[in-house]
Amino acid sequence: MIGSRTTGELRSHRWYGVQDLRSFGHRSRTKQMGYAEEDYQGKPVIGIINTWSDINPCHAHFRQRAEEVKRGVWQAGGFPVEIPAMSLAEPFQKPSTMLYRNFLAMESEELLRSYPVDGAVLMGGCDKTTPALLMGAISMDIPAIFVPAGPMLRGNWRGKVLGSGSDVWKYWDEKRAGTIGENEWREIEDGIARSFGHCMTMGTASTMTAAAEALGMTLPGASSIPAADSNHSRMASLSGRRIVEMVFEDLRPSKILDERAYDDAVTTVMALSGSTNALIHLIALAGRSGIDLNLKRFDEVSRRVPVLANIRPTGEYLMEDFYYAGGLRGLLSRLEDMLHLDRLTVFGATIEESIKGAEVYEKEVIRSLDDPLHEEGGLAVLYGNLAPDGCVIKHSAADPRLLKHIGPAVVFDDYNDLGRRIDDPDLEVDENSVLVLRNAGPLGAPGMPEWGMLPIPKKLLKRGVRDMVRISDARMSGTSYGTCVLHVAPESFVGGPLALVENGDPIELDVQGRRLELQVNQRELQRRRAAWKPPEPYYERGYGLMYANHITQANEGCDFDFLAQRGSVPEPEIH
Repeated sequence: MIGSRTTGELRSHRWYGVQDLRSFGHRSRTKQMGYAEEDYQGKPVIGIINTWSDINPCHAHFRQRAEEVKRGVWQAGGFPVEIPAMSLAEPFQKPSTMLYRNFLAMESEELLRSYPVDGAVLMGGCDKTTPALLMGAISMDIPAIFVPAGPMLRGNWRGKVLGSGSDVWKYWDEKRAGTIGENEWREIEDGIARSFGHCMTMGTASTMTAAAEALGMTLPGASSIPAADSNHSRMASLSGRRIVEMVFEDLRPSKILDERAYDDAVTTVMALSGSTNALIHLIALAGRSGIDLNLKRFDEVSRRVPVLANIRPTGEYLMEDFYYAGGLRGLLSRLEDMLHLDRLTVFGATIEESIKGAEVYEKEVIRSLDDPLHEEGGLAVLYGNLAPDGCVIKHSAADPRLLKHIGPAVVFDDYNDLGRRIDDPDLEVDENSVLVLRNAGPLGAPGMPEWGMLPIPKKLLKRGVRDMVRISDARMSGTSYGTCVLHVAPESFVGGPLALVENGDPIELDVQGRRLELQVNQRELQRRRAAWKPPEPYYERGYGLMYANHITQANEGCDFDFLAQRGSVPEPEIH
């Protein structure tokens, strides 16, 4: 329902509605682009932040979706302007899109601030684009709605259903073990990614778009729609119509994203057995909202929220199955007693109203509370002398026999060292060893790449080993699986305890006890600490130098220290 805000109160009025020389320039230049005065005068200007690019397959359909968003904006009486932004293409951008998440967040905030924009439609989906766009919109705090890219279609190979990421790792291990050959591997390459859209497993993309919906920043049900489904086009147009109403209602992120919203997002992630990356991104988002969300809260929620979504890599099915089984609205309807149902969403309705009438049609895909996939949430937060500030494991996707384990460390100093030695027949390693990778964190890699699913040594693969305890200060793709302990904080590059581990040191993992311990006496650790020397920095200029000087650690959300807070910047002067 449209509120009482008048056109004279619109932010864009300062650009278009004032009778002075500068506004003359704004109006004449808009006419230069072929628009008539009735197209824009007195109407809300809607900025469509589009992260389409030729090198982002997840967003390949965004050219068309942007036109569909525009259609909705025009229908509702707004004036749409499409504004391109950095795309963050997960498969291609090196060393990691995580290095550039904050870049896109800053870019989004400044685009919305510096142009005559009254409301924003945020178009993203590929892993880091979702948190980045939301971070920028939260900091700018004008009405904003998120349009998720949607998951791609299922993969297929020789009658088997393939899931992006998860089955890549699975069959790569089989190829390295010699159980499949080059022809089979090429067939998998041809069949695993069959349409535009982001990963159709419960990776970071699906996790974060679901979290965006749980936060209340998308239309109800928007995050589950497959990218190629015509419902996705209609959702884009409806989002365009809705943002115009939101402008008149002055429905901004600060009116939606309170502590309850973030709590419900954490609950949703746990029930989905979502990506470990969600911890970093949700902490960063909450920081922009002025809310202290910490790792301990994630673990508290995980202890009481079961896994209901039977989706790879934890479960069996894919996002296409999830959507037709009832989608996120169906899953949230199962969690009603655990959610804050009176919260407001961008739809102008409460969460309770948004999921009213939702049903689950495939009970094996979306389980009930009486028949969960796992009794606890999909993620666990661990502490100990090896991770004083915490670390995380997706224990729902790990080998249960390894969740309580003690083994000798096999240490790799960096990713190049890992690549050189992991398949060396003379590497002193067996199935009980604990693989350790350091210098892979926010500063150490740099950019905290998804290196945390360390490969199993080839000689062990050939003996049938398919999982081992692996520990790093890196991240892991949300599509990955295995007994991988990640985000060890503080990272080794800044002198965290991971920097002190030596080959053969016993390491104890106890997931139920939430502990990660290096079993080396304190005196020896002090000796090693005294001998440790900080590595040389990677960057001497540019964005990399700014990143290195201001990035926070994983447990703090990896945001820039000067942005990780609620605050505002004065509106630009119109000269």
